[in-house]
Amino acid sequence: MNQISLLIILLAALVIPLAMARFRITFLPTAVVEIIVGVFLGPSLFNWITTSDTLSILQNVGVIFLLFLSGMEIDFSLFKTKPQELSPLEQKARHNQPKHSVLQIALIAYASIVAMSLVMAAVLKLSHLFSDIWLAAILFMTISLGIVIAGLKEKELLSKPFGQTILLIAALGEVVPMVGLTFYASAYSPHSKSLWLILLILVVAALLFWRFKAFFHFFDQINKSTTQVDIRLSFFMIVTLVTVAESVGAEGILGAFLAGIVIKLLEPHEETKVRLDAIGYGFFIPIFFIMSGVNLNLRQLIGNPHTLLMIPVIFIGYVMAKSLLFFALRLRFKNANAIAGTAMSVTTITVVLAVLQVAGHLHRITNQQSGAFLLSAVITCIFGPMIFNKLYSSEAADLKKATVHFIGTNLTTVPVAQQLAKSWYEVTMYTNNQHNYRAFNSETRIHLLDSLDPQFMIQNGVFDADVVVLGQVNSEKNYELAKIAKNYGVRRVIVRFEDRNILDERRDELNKLGVELYNTPDVNISMLRALIEAPSTMRLMTSTDSSVYEVALKNSRYADIQVRNIPFIDKITITQIYRDKRFIRPSGGTSLKLNDRIIFTSSKSEAPEVRRELGKLN
Repeated sequence: MNQISLLIILLAALVIPLAMARFRITFLPTAVVEIIVGVFLGPSLFNWITTSDTLSILQNVGVIFLLFLSGMEIDFSLFKTKPQELSPLEQKARHNQPKHSVLQIALIAYASIVAMSLVMAAVLKLSHLFSDIWLAAILFMTISLGIVIAGLKEKELLSKPFGQTILLIAALGEVVPMVGLTFYASAYSPHSKSLWLILLILVVAALLFWRFKAFFHFFDQINKSTTQVDIRLSFFMIVTLVTVAESVGAEGILGAFLAGIVIKLLEPHEETKVRLDAIGYGFFIPIFFIMSGVNLNLRQLIGNPHTLLMIPVIFIGYVMAKSLLFFALRLRFKNANAIAGTAMSVTTITVVLAVLQVAGHLHRITNQQSGAFLLSAVITCIFGPMIFNKLYSSEAADLKKATVHFIGTNLTTVPVAQQLAKSWYEVTMYTNNQHNYRAFNSETRIHLLDSLDPQFMIQNGVFDADVVVLGQVNSEKNYELAKIAKNYGVRRVIVRFEDRNILDERRDELNKLGVELYNTPDVNISMLRALIEAPSTMRLMTSTDSSVYEVALKNSRYADIQVRNIPFIDKITITQIYRDKRFIRPSGGTSLKLNDRIIFTSSKSEAPEVRRELGKLN
């Protein structure tokens, strides 16, 4: 019977995502659907799955792996503050920046969540529905980081201020409750030891980080497909910290969560994260979610009037605990988005499941009460994303085009500026040559400068751009302006050097500054070589319909996908892939990797959509 139950669970885990894709069910997270299916397969309806020691072990491994991956999802760069020494360009732009930073809003918002969670827990006790204030407060202040990330990915918001704010709030919504759960479990566990022993977990985590901090640099030299050393390290971290946590009287899931944080701080390769996700979400975690549904006996919940009353009250508690979030988000974002962000932050399931499992082990909560909290959490995951998707719209700052300033107007720069102006760039050209100004002024937007004196150019905003292209023939002047532009704070500076002597003398200096270099002879040599090796390049050069494009692969959907299996491969031709500081000439069987720089040819009408799809941050 144990094998049959496991077989049914694995079949359900396989069919659920296929069915969701087939019927385009996008408003529900996969985890919620797995819990609902578990309810149907358990004693609530069909009673096809019965609990056993084997399934209990797999369920415990699932929650441990889930918390481990949750620890790996936390982006600690969000907690970093910007350096105090700002470049002149950053100082100038600071006046146009919002009054409140992403970090400030997130901290204010989560402080309000903690306060309201305590209030709602007290209300729950006064209503005589649930007496444990501290456990209720921990449950109310949780946020499901995984669901938030999925929702933000879908809207392509992870790199935008609004998305970073919600992401940081959700990260706090996992870290803070986990810390609270640690102290709660140490206080109420019959096996608890001295509270200071809990610090041993942090000490061991720090020692493991120190011991393996150079691991992934060494890993590149020894990596083999038959060893998978990075995965072995991850499991070693999990087992070590779970063992230490349980030895000092804490819960194993805290050790798993810390193991995920340690691996994250070691900066693993993206492929490592992909393989760990495959192990967790491919096997252990679906079992945990489905078994959570199996253990949720709706017949008992509905048959108990006291528990039935708890469900709407707890749901309101989840919502009210996040209600003040709206006012914090309004400090920077428009009202509709503040409501949308609040709705998304109400969603909670992952840490709730972990907290309820710990509380059950400690006998601090009954099965009916646990079911009420879990069912209410499932409801938040249904309505939260729906409201978010309905109300969110782009902020004005998100629609701003990247600014490109060309210094120098000639037959090389003007056509490029014209083509960029038709896409997602705001292009301005500058010249001090009156003849060139008269010749090209009708072709594109050009400003005539009285002088190329650096101070004069700074005062007139010539360097106030995301990208500055120095395209003049005068290499010495380009070199001088490139250094000034970099010191001023321009993020990207692209410089033309026609004098090879100056280029050879200054190359190392400019490379250290991050200046990007090119010259016509090198471009011609590269093009001639390409013509010899790939004759179709000539047709591409003379074509008015096609061109060469480049995009950095950010969309994890296409990671580890072979070139031949890209859905739109019939629309593009991938000529080169730049990976790990070297070029790869791809074949149909070449697998793409995150952060690959893909050079491809395509029609000018289809290229923007291809670049958006491959470059989508998720």
